[in-house]
Amino acid sequence: MIAARVTGMVASSQTLASEIGAAVLADGGTAADACVAMDAALHVTEPTSTGLGGDTFALYYEAATARITALNASGRAPAALTLNAVRREGVNVPRPSSGLWVTVPGCCAGWAELASRHGTMLLQRLLAPAITLAEEGFPVGAVTAAVWERGLAQLRSRELTIDGRAPRAGELFRNPGLARTLRSVAAEGSDAFYKGEIARTIAEAVRHAGGVMRESDLASHFSTWDEPVSTTYRGVNVWESPPNSQGIAALLALNVLDGFAPGEPDDPQRWHLLIEAMRIAFADARWWTSDPRMSEVPLEALLAHGYSAARRTLLDPARATIDVRRGAPRDRGGTVYHCAVDARGNACSMASSHFIGFGTGVVPPGLGFVLHNRALGFSLDPAHPNVIAPRKRPYHTIMPGLLTRADGSLWGPFGMMGGFMQPQGHVQLVTALVDDASDPQAALDSPRFCIDSGEAGGVVQLEEGVPEKVVELLRSRGHPLQAGTPSFGRALFGRGQVILQGTDGVLAGGSDRRGDGRVSTVSSPSRHSQVDVTSND
Repeated sequence: MIAARVTGMVASSQTLASEIGAAVLADGGTAADACVAMDAALHVTEPTSTGLGGDTFALYYEAATARITALNASGRAPAALTLNAVRREGVNVPRPSSGLWVTVPGCCAGWAELASRHGTMLLQRLLAPAITLAEEGFPVGAVTAAVWERGLAQLRSRELTIDGRAPRAGELFRNPGLARTLRSVAAEGSDAFYKGEIARTIAEAVRHAGGVMRESDLASHFSTWDEPVSTTYRGVNVWESPPNSQGIAALLALNVLDGFAPGEPDDPQRWHLLIEAMRIAFADARWWTSDPRMSEVPLEALLAHGYSAARRTLLDPARATIDVRRGAPRDRGGTVYHCAVDARGNACSMASSHFIGFGTGVVPPGLGFVLHNRALGFSLDPAHPNVIAPRKRPYHTIMPGLLTRADGSLWGPFGMMGGFMQPQGHVQLVTALVDDASDPQAALDSPRFCIDSGEAGGVVQLEEGVPEKVVELLRSRGHPLQAGTPSFGRALFGRGQVILQGTDGVLAGGSDRRGDGRVSTVSSPSRHSQVDVTSND
């Protein structure tokens, strides 16, 4: 863990991105500026999880007002994407590589919106370090190289390879196409992405892959600023992005858990309650998470104490009883998460993604990024609130988190990457931070469970390191388990970052051991006092 009395702190899943974010803060930028710069750098250094062909969400805490705002920079379905258009894919087994599943990429517009509203620096300054990385190359991280190799079969272009293969750990990788794209955006703003040659190239690539996107779909894109959703867990305010983000899944589970005693970290009963509460939350979130501008989402009722009390009665403290078919997510995915706290006390929590691994694997020629398959988040049930429809936003896995104290003061940004692992990771992080008073690094390093959404469909994956007594009790209570699952090179158990601000002004940060990242700090000469409390390899 890094604990420091400093003027700023950042954390991300890539060391180079963290260094870039810290440099922005050192130059006087805000937490929003730092996160935009880190996000752009992550698009270069971790294209296995994110890129300009995907979406982004952010929560921003403004210290002067203690107000939290939520940026939704997710895209909408093309105007021609109807349920009938999708049915030729096969209702039961959609192909993730099809261009039909490409919604409008929202990330680029999100950068401009976040920097404009909460930043002090020009987009040109914030993108400059990422452009340099793309042009000159960067050494690929060990975890990133492993994920790149695992996802290589998804790619439908050699543009993100080295002579058709994945880069090795420590090998230099250059992306001149992405550098050119970023230069255009830096010079002309987000219009360079959504109008003109880049937009034409994207739309043509989508249609060539079987999709229905037109240039007009890109030109009409816009981000939204929404009110975040929250709950109180044992006196701590937990904030999430509202639907179409799946942030409510974490809040629903925490509301159920708030009615039980916390238990010790290695208490098998605690693991049983966490898993069952998460299944209850997934059952609700799978139905209600949709575009609130096109489907009614009763947030107030869902997050009410009376509702959570009723849902709590479904949980048997002595037996696994929740239907694994309904209490499990549908797909896996990949994401990057990063956060920052600046000298003014502002905080930004940000995540971006192109969904399942390399998304569709479609690389618009010469642009240096893949297009996501975010429309897979839609339902194909005509009666479902989240049914696919033109210009609609799908169920979205991205969900940056934020914690505040009872008096509204900042405790800190936190988040997890990894598709439907994200709400599960949020719940496990929050309970570790609140119930166990764990420091950020210890909370991140603890072994995790993941209710699987892959081929195992509802099986609880237990990461290597979970105590044997926990495994034995969960199995005896009827939980379908896969124990001892390794995490290296996979997104299964997520990779998170946390920064906490003490009441004395000291910042403490952690970066997940499952990733290639780190915490970086900024200090004025009079306040330089940093302690590396524990190593984080």
